[in-house]
Amino acid sequence: MMEVGQAVRIIILTTISFLFALIATPFWISSLKKNRFVKQIRSASNAPVFNKFHEKKEGTPTGGGVIIWTTVLGLAAIFGILDYFLDGGWGYLNFINRAETYLPLAFLAVAAVLGLWDDWLGVRKWGGARGGGLKIRHKLMLYACVAAAGAWWFYFRLDWDILTVPFFGNVSIGVWYIPIFLFIIVASAFSANEADGLDGLLGGVLLFAFAALTTVAFVLQRFDLAAFGGVVIGALLAFLWYNIYPARFFMGDTGSMSLGITLGVISMLTNTTLLLPFFAVILVIESLSVLGQMVSKKLRGKKLFLSTPIHHHFEALGWPESQVTMRFWIISALSSSFGLVIFFLSRIL
Repeated sequence: MMEVGQAVRIIILTTISFLFALIATPFWISSLKKNRFVKQIRSASNAPVFNKFHEKKEGTPTGGGVIIWTTVLGLAAIFGILDYFLDGGWGYLNFINRAETYLPLAFLAVAAVLGLWDDWLGVRKWGGARGGGLKIRHKLMLYACVAAAGAWWFYFRLDWDILTVPFFGNVSIGVWYIPIFLFIIVASAFSANEADGLDGLLGGVLLFAFAALTTVAFVLQRFDLAAFGGVVIGALLAFLWYNIYPARFFMGDTGSMSLGITLGVISMLTNTTLLLPFFAVILVIESLSVLGQMVSKKLRGKKLFLSTPIHHHFEALGWPESQVTMRFWIISALSSSFGLVIFFLSRIL
């Protein structure tokens, strides 16, 4: 009966999150347009393939990820405050939990602000990157700083050093937990940023990944963490309502960075680190395509792909943007389902 009640609670929170974000989004889009917080497209000489297919998108509002994280943080604050000061069962909707959601909420907030700063630099055409914003190495440094803070907290404050290996169980890895944590968080943030290149692509990929991790959290009876995941899912669905092709606004680094890092944190909290590549397979493919392209150009002087991240390669081959997105969604759905199968079988066998 407890599971049924918690499932209903998560559905209610997901629905509230969806409606809250859906209603708020048109006002946010209007504000972005009014303040000229819009996408700047790189010059054709620097990115000819990208420019060929995306130059018409210049001027589209960016920073849409604000809708997602403000919905999550806003509902956490609202229900937390109501539960603290008022009687009447508000605790049923309050998903703030020191052991389960403090860390993902904190990481979401910090990464969101850093990402919004990068978006602002890009809009103003300031910064070291072509067209404005932070260079990749500077972004990686920011990701690493956030990850280092998390690694310190997990290892030294929470005494976590366990890595769960499917079908083998928990393995104590000692101090190696720190570099693994750093890698997961940095890789998640970097990969999410690279995948944010087509209308609806990253939002859909993250939707399947968060749905899988929310399922895992629920099965592990970490119900507040599952509720947190449900709120993220609701906000993502509302975001996708306006972001699917042709997008009315883009996610921006404030969304990709915060959600990518949060995805990694939840995987660490649920000890599903080794299943994350299944839950977020497209993110892995996208980042590997970028790294492979860089290595090939450096060592061989040739490209592996017509353009990277790999979704631009398929565009260059003639695939319509919406086709690339939908096929990547299908791959995400299948891979996430396969990851869940492994998770359930490893608990049974």
